[in-house]
Parts: sequence; structure tokens; C-alpha cells
Amino acid sequence: MRPVLPRPRRTPTALLAAVAVTATLAGCGGDDDTGSPFKTPKGESKAAASLGIPVVATRNTTRTATGDPVDAAAAVARAAFPGGSDASRAKAVAIVDKGDWRVALAASALVAPPVSAPLLFSDGTSLPDPTEEAVEALDPSGGTGGEGAQALRIGDVGRPSGLRTENVAGEGPYELARAIDRYTTQARGRTADRVLVVSADRPEFAIPAAAWLAKSGDPVAFVTSKGIPAATARQLAAHPKATLYVLGPSAVVRPAVTKQLRRYGTVKRMGGVDPVQNAVGFARYKDGAFGWNVNRPGHGFTLARSTDTLGAITLAPLAASGLHGPLLLTDSANALPEAVAGYLLDVKPGYYPDDPALDATQAGGYNRAWITGDVSAIDEGQQAQLDALLEIAPVDTSPNAGETADSATRSDRESRGGPGPTTTGQAGAATPGTTTAAPTPRP
Repeated sequence: MRPVLPRPRRTPTALLAAVAVTATLAGCGGDDDTGSPFKTPKGESKAAASLGIPVVATRNTTRTATGDPVDAAAAVARAAFPGGSDASRAKAVAIVDKGDWRVALAASALVAPPVSAPLLFSDGTSLPDPTEEAVEALDPSGGTGGEGAQALRIGDVGRPSGLRTENVAGEGPYELARAIDRYTTQARGRTADRVLVVSADRPEFAIPAAAWLAKSGDPVAFVTSKGIPAATARQLAAHPKATLYVLGPSAVVRPAVTKQLRRYGTVKRMGGVDPVQNAVGFARYKDGAFGWNVNRPGHGFTLARSTDTLGAITLAPLAASGLHGPLLLTDSANALPEAVAGYLLDVKPGYYPDDPALDATQAGGYNRAWITGDVSAIDEGQQAQLDALLEIAPVDTSPNAGETADSATRSDRESRGGPGPTTTGQAGAATPGTTTAAPTPRP
């Protein structure tokens, strides 16, 4: 139970005056006379709209404002690996056919070190212009000493000109997932002792895996409603006594399938009953060194529509850089689901305005999110709601604050590193300006 702390309602306003954005982050359309790809919302200045404000950026969010996964992948790759120094330069790029989300999901593991290869999309055997432009801008180093592959061709895809390439071959998505697993095993010099298992039939339950694969480099294996494909069985056999983490409820990966999986290792299930709760469940999950364990402030998040399969996968490099963090899903164009809003309230950062040692500049633990999709997929109102839930908020320390709260619950939260956030309304209907939160208790 969250304590009820009164807080005055505020009207959301444009908080950013100017942000430099590139054309690769744009794509939501518009018809004003500024030449901008962004429409000018009623009441907003054309100067702000021409920079994409508040669609491309708010104080706590950034967006790849496009519905085209080819453009989104190119933009994210350049954002995650901006260059300018060896530390921020991609070692390689992974070229994946946009025609099969399962291959793209498996290739997310190539983002993690030591491969460090962001995903770019091929259209069959040809490379779209945004992909070619991204390859040129990324200028992959080829790894230590500049002698390794600069481009990994995953399956039968286009070949970037002028780069050293290596082929990761396989017949179909399950063989390609196995081939990617073998490649990362060789690159890391060890066999993974854990495998993430997802449904090949239900992408909306599988896509949260992309963010974790990009961060951890763990392999992913696909199962179907009928059982374990032959290629997947061979892949799992190469990981003796591994822990197999099944992402999704029993209605998606059925008990009959998990029974078969036990031949290959210990099986543990995580997630939730629907795509939104499944993503939140993974974000909270921890089992030893596996799992995000994002249950306190100070993290990044990514957000996509649950129906935008490739768009969600393109965000993977941003889960493994910057603030690092899990993928969350929304099932609506205009409102955050209750499960997401409630979760973000639970990890909302706070500060003590009356204590210079723990004010907003000292308390830390900031949250931030990256969104993919144009405003028809996730509108400006939902982005503003997300922004407010991420914003660091003052802790109400007045004598009567939280007097209706369950003191045992509050004390338990404090003992675990700080009380959770509070709201004057239902979590699913959180309104910008109506929340307060607390960081780690005062020492």
C-alpha cells in the first residue's frame, strides 16, 4: 500500500527551450510551413516544434519518432555508438533481414561486449539507404587492432561495401539463433550457463528479451506451441546443465514444453500474464546474476507499443548503454497501462528539499526513458505522462504526511533502501504533478 501524500496538481508545460536533433530521429510527419517533419501542437510555438519538441525530447524522455524500423535501427545505432572516440565507436554492425523478428531478436545479443555490434536492417538482399548511411557514419573499428570483422551478415542479407564482413549462416530463424549463439560463445571464449527461452509464436511476449540480450550477451532459444524445434534442441544441448529462463506465462510457453526443456537444464519461469505485465515482471526479476532487478530509482527504460515488434527490438542497444535498463510495453496510443504506471511509481526517485545534502542535485538516482514510434503509436500525452512518472520529486516531510499509510509497509520499504513513491490517485491514472517519492532514507 502506498502512503497518501497530498501534492498540488500541476499543468504540464513545455520544459525544454531547444534541443539539437537530427533528421534520423524524425519521422512523425507534419504540414506546417517550417519545413519540419513535426506538426505544431495547438498552443506550442513553431520554433519548438521545428526542433521536434516535445515529441523527440522532453526533460526525461527521448524518442525515435518513426514507425519505420529501418530508420529506427539506424537512429538508435548512431545514438548508442556516436563515435568521436574509441570508447564510443561500434566494433561492428550486425545486418539482419527485417522480414523475421526472431532473427533480429537473437541478434540483439551481438550488441553486448565483446562483439559490440548494433543492429541494422536489410530488406532482403539489399541495404536500404538509412542502413548504408548508418554504416558509413558508424565506421566500425573491427575490434581490437582493427583486424576483426566490421560487419556481421546474419543470414542472406545485403553486404556493406568497403567493410570486412563475416557471415553468420543458418537455414531459418532457429538455426540462425543457434549460429548466433555459437558466434557469441566463440567471441567470449566460454559457453553460457544460462539461456533465455521465448515463444516463437507470440512476439509480444518475447520482445522484452531483446534488451537483456543486448546487455548480457546471453543466448536466446525459441520454442513453439508444438514443442522444441530440432535446431533449438541442438542449441540447448550445447549448454549442458544451464539454467533455462522461460519468459512468459504458461498460456504462452505451455507446461508440456517446459517439461521437455527440463531435459536440458533447470527451468525457471518469469514474466506476467499479458504482454505489459510480462515486461514489468522481467524488469523486476532477479535470480543471482540474472535479471534486471530494477526495483529502485536510478535506471533507464525503453518503451514501445506491444504490437511494434521490430521497433521494440531496435531499442536494444539503448538498454545496454547510458543508464541501462529494461524494455517496457504499452498497449495504448494515449495512456500508459496501469501496470507500467504503478511500476514507475514504485521506482520513482525523490529528494529532500529541506536538506542541501539530499536535494535534487545531490540525491541522484535519476530515471530516464527512450521511446520508439511516432505519435500515432504513442502520442504526446502518453509521453508527458511517462515524463512525469520519471521526474525526480520532492519528499513530503510535513508532520501529517502519509498519516494514512501502512506504517509497517513503509518501514519495510525504508529498510530495503527507501520508501516507494506515493500518489493521490490510482497508479494507472497517474497525472503529471500528482506524485511524490522518496530516495534512500537520510543517513
